[in-house]
Amino acid sequence: MSTLAARTPRHSRRLAGTATLLRLALRRDRVTTPVWVAVNALMVLSMPGTLRNLYGTTAERTALVDQLATNAAFRALIGPVFDTSVGALTAWRAGVYAAALAAAASLLIVVRHTRDEEESGRLELAASGAVGRRAPLTAALLEAAVADAALALLIAAGLAGQGAGGALAFGLGLAGVGMVFATMAAVVAQLTRSARLARGLTAAVLGAAFVLRAAGDSATGDGSSALTWLSPLGWLENLRPFADERWWVLGLFAMAAAVQGAVAYALAGRRDLGMGLLPGRPGPAAGRLGTAGALAWRLQRGGVLGWSAGFLLAGVVYGGLTDGAADLVGDNEGARRIFERMGGHHGLTDAFLASMTGMLGLIAALFVVASVLRLHGEETSGRAEPVLACAVGRLRWAAGHLTIAFGGSVLIMLLAGLGFAVGYGKEVVPVLGACLVQLPAVWVIGGVALLLYAVAPRLAPAAWGVAVAVLLIGWVGPALDAPRFVLDLSPFGHLPKLPGGEMEWGPVLTLTGLAVALVAAGLAGLRRRDLGG
Repeated sequence: MSTLAARTPRHSRRLAGTATLLRLALRRDRVTTPVWVAVNALMVLSMPGTLRNLYGTTAERTALVDQLATNAAFRALIGPVFDTSVGALTAWRAGVYAAALAAAASLLIVVRHTRDEEESGRLELAASGAVGRRAPLTAALLEAAVADAALALLIAAGLAGQGAGGALAFGLGLAGVGMVFATMAAVVAQLTRSARLARGLTAAVLGAAFVLRAAGDSATGDGSSALTWLSPLGWLENLRPFADERWWVLGLFAMAAAVQGAVAYALAGRRDLGMGLLPGRPGPAAGRLGTAGALAWRLQRGGVLGWSAGFLLAGVVYGGLTDGAADLVGDNEGARRIFERMGGHHGLTDAFLASMTGMLGLIAALFVVASVLRLHGEETSGRAEPVLACAVGRLRWAAGHLTIAFGGSVLIMLLAGLGFAVGYGKEVVPVLGACLVQLPAVWVIGGVALLLYAVAPRLAPAAWGVAVAVLLIGWVGPALDAPRFVLDLSPFGHLPKLPGGEMEWGPVLTLTGLAVALVAAGLAGLRRRDLGG
């Protein structure tokens, strides 16, 4: 046996079991990963038809490009456009957000199958078998590569009619962004002991990449700013799909992914299983956590503060774009109809404000799902058991996290409204009301997440699917002129369109009551079932 081991290449022993772990990872993510890929691809592939309906002639597209060239605020939000073709406009309109979604999905996959597995103890069990030291990291990166390759294939095939070269470049660029952040997450997962911290740090880098690109694009109209080149999102726009593609930019993605991957593999061999290379921080040096609510706040305060800062900044940016939106839409009836379907029929400015506040409400649903499902994470990791072994009941324990989830959604929407007031500079009270009226729909999504966790904890991740489906209906539905019954599947479709529209208390109170009923049912289910069952 020792002779056989001696003859086996050392690198092969380190990768032993990779194929088995990859099959296991793909099986565990057989729902979530295809959903991420399908949602991203659908968002991109829906754009050509929408843009063709809005800007059907070359003259209309040329006028749009000319207006964007002088609108620094919209360049900061979406990026510059380099050609008047439908393909180039598709890459401009969907590129930044599709790349961000690909990056988020990739980093979540890698952290889930590396640091999450170590933190839960499952990786230690797997490592007791014939599993090499670097096999889990390799399997995680391979799954991310499979997801990004599937996205690239769908984009390249779906946009081939706009130009095969541009479609291939766009698909490879999105996959490249995904792999850059996958390998970055692999590095961070070696440094930290907490999966939550690993996700937070990598997501913070993604946010910084968006800010760098936005700052660079607001300064120049051709993507040539040094700040733009510092961001992987900026590399995608400088690839210039459908506009004399710069194929050499793909080398930047390959180089960054290769270097970060090599660093991750080197670090993986220098630490003990379950440990991180950075020292862990001890608990508070002074004071104590005397209540379940205080513990929930300490666990979630970083996320709440990060979301709060992001919503405040988003409000300022969208508020600053309000006046420019009217100029950009101009006399284009198609674009005006989309804004009116999203925000109501009460003037273009009010419709734009209503649509943007509604969009932030959709994103706030992701926050409330993440915060509610922290209960699931505490239970599956075993950290909830010692808390509940003390004089803390299940309802009191859950109430702490639910207060953060539902109260935090109020905070971030309030800050978004204040940001709109700062950026727009007028109509403070109506804009605040438009943000706060989104809360009943946000709470309904949070109630669904709690009910799934409490009654069928294995189905708890499906809450993400509900939130993403609602986001897709609200984002893509109006652009595709979806039937009314489809839009009504989302709780956000029943809210009054503020500012500008009439305040309708009936739907607001109904949705609030539904949220209360869902939370009550969830708490009742949590109280009756066994933990871990």
